Amino acid sequence: MILATDLDGTFLGGTRQHMEELYEMIRNNKDFRLVFVTGRGMESVLPLLSDPVIPRPEFIICDVGATILDGTTLQPVQPIQNNIESKWPGKQAILQQLKDVKGIRIQPVPQQRRCSFIFDEHLEQEGIAALEQQLGCDILLSDNRFFDVLPINVNKGTTLTQLIDHLNIPEEKVLVAGDTLNDLALYGRGYKGVVVGEAEPALVTATQGLPGVFHSAIRGAGGIMEAMAHFEDFSPFYQKKAARDCNTDSSQLVMLYHRFPFETAEENGRIIKRAPKSPNGILPTLTNFFKSNRPGLWIAWQEIKEGDAPAGNFYIDKEVYPHLQASPVMMEKNDIDIFYKLFSKEAFWPAIFSFIEKVQFNHEHWEHYLAINRKFAEKAAAEAELNATVWIHDYNLWMVPGYLRQLRPDLTIGFFHHTAFPAANTFNIIPWRAEIIGSLLQCDYVSFHIPRYVENFVDVVKSLMPVKIIEQESAAPRFLTYSCAMGTGVMTREIQAGRRKVRLGANPVGVHVDYIKELTQQPSTQELIAELKKSTAGKKTILSIERLDYVKGPLEKIRAFGQFLDEHPGLHGKIELINICTPPASGMKIYEQVQHELEQAIGAINGKYSRIDWVPIHFFFRSFSFEEVLAYYAISDIAWITPLRDGLNLVAKEYIAVQGQNPESDGVLVLSEFAGASVELPHAILTNPYDNDSMKGSLLRAISMNKQERQIRMKRLYENVSHHNIGYWADEFMQELKKAGC
Repeated sequence: MILATDLDGTFLGGTRQHMEELYEMIRNNKDFRLVFVTGRGMESVLPLLSDPVIPRPEFIICDVGATILDGTTLQPVQPIQNNIESKWPGKQAILQQLKDVKGIRIQPVPQQRRCSFIFDEHLEQEGIAALEQQLGCDILLSDNRFFDVLPINVNKGTTLTQLIDHLNIPEEKVLVAGDTLNDLALYGRGYKGVVVGEAEPALVTATQGLPGVFHSAIRGAGGIMEAMAHFEDFSPFYQKKAARDCNTDSSQLVMLYHRFPFETAEENGRIIKRAPKSPNGILPTLTNFFKSNRPGLWIAWQEIKEGDAPAGNFYIDKEVYPHLQASPVMMEKNDIDIFYKLFSKEAFWPAIFSFIEKVQFNHEHWEHYLAINRKFAEKAAAEAELNATVWIHDYNLWMVPGYLRQLRPDLTIGFFHHTAFPAANTFNIIPWRAEIIGSLLQCDYVSFHIPRYVENFVDVVKSLMPVKIIEQESAAPRFLTYSCAMGTGVMTREIQAGRRKVRLGANPVGVHVDYIKELTQQPSTQELIAELKKSTAGKKTILSIERLDYVKGPLEKIRAFGQFLDEHPGLHGKIELINICTPPASGMKIYEQVQHELEQAIGAINGKYSRIDWVPIHFFFRSFSFEEVLAYYAISDIAWITPLRDGLNLVAKEYIAVQGQNPESDGVLVLSEFAGASVELPHAILTNPYDNDSMKGSLLRAISMNKQERQIRMKRLYENVSHHNIGYWADEFMQELKKAGC
């Protein structure tokens, strides 16, 4: 069976529920074949192919019949396309012949093998007929304002007829659908037909009395389904669904994250769950949403161990979170390695942070990534209540919204990017960019750390499809605008792209200030602070903490420090760099070269400048407990945080959270302009990590800054970080998501 349908006002028209029901019916019936028949040019059809909710057509007839393509390969269907091409004199020939005709202007729309014009009331019917004769082409009128110049004897109906003959499909197995006069050529060809509700009166009049044409009172997709129920050949495909109660509210929150909010450990031969020692506080903050009576579900992957029984849902901590259950997506270790450690880190991670020379694309791994994302979506679809709220986290789950919207259109879906989001000319190197953006546009709210990432996202969407900006706002006063590398003056808050309106926002993650204060003031941490102060007494301590990753710029920082020591011999013995580099997860071979070069550079500098009483760089390549990290924050005069790229950088905020507890604190934060946090923290000293002079100059400024300025800067930074804390981030996101879902 074939449905050959116009798009705007027909297949893409009607109520949201009718569209969802029609699309689901087509997706779930392999014997049902879909053909788009539209006046749009192919360029404006492409965005629809990236919408995961809209079923992909088997064939596309566009340009009012002048173009016919295979819906999978997007290659012309031959010999039909050649027959059409041979009848077309060419755009320039048409424009040349019409250059002196008054009262017409060409429409600025993408088109092939046709020219579309707008005409004024002075051009009468006789004038149109004369033009048709002059050009040796067909002219198709629409809405008494437009006309299309087409190859002679080419229209939607003639091209569809050639396709049906090419496929050898019986006429009675074809249903055509339309709503405007330029769809008229589809009818009266022996096919079943439907004119949907609220169609152009001229089409309704012209099709009255035609055999096999059904006139529906229901708009768009609902009219197509009514016709399917009406025609005997198509009625087996039609299944009427009970209307969804859109007014039924649900307080359930479904969280999709890459890990659960607990750690497992073995005690006395038993596996127990315990609270994570998460320094940034994201996991405990997210679980706080479930301390009340709010029902919740936390979906994350869980590795299948040998001898494990099939895992069902289980309580995370029934006493503390009586209504929160964990729902694991069971995965083999090899699946996790390919999905997370290999593909995500080799394909997406370097692209996200603009290191395109490190990108490696593997299409087999992409299919594996899709399968994992579909598992997450199916789990959420099966477990979520009607009209529940879903919060999806980070790029590992980019494709979940698209699958989930297909399966559960009732859900309110929010997505938060914990990473950066690159500019369009970088993101678009990803072969699957259209699929990823199509999936994200199924969200009700998509959030990033800072306005620059929002604008990058909008630019990527604009590169793929027409976008209408519905709402914008000034990025100030919360964020820096034009005074730093990641600034922007205006942030887009809502767009309409394709069929959907999507809310956008910047919600930078905060740190758990109260928790940091509590840990810092506990006796064991204070003892460690006192010990470290003794060992660093008499020197300016410069602290650098980062995970081993090329995006953090560890090698560039060490090289800049080496040059700094060359140029400032008077500071030898008076400053020292404590460089804490946390190893990556095991099995991440991509970082082995970075580690080797870093250790060589540090060794060369220490070998050149070390004395019996002074070593310029103290390098630690191991994980520290969070209490140890807090102690280093407390004793450091300068935090030198200089990633080449960073989504946000919580280390900078943690340093402020420790230093700012003491009103007399005078620590200085030197921060890369390319860390997202730079636009939030105007009282930091910003530096360009790609420029050694900037790196050295900012470090010298921090070393030589007077105490009063240091204290004022830290006071303002602490006011910012303590207000925009981790709780603020989570509450703000949920409030925005609630607005978007209304």
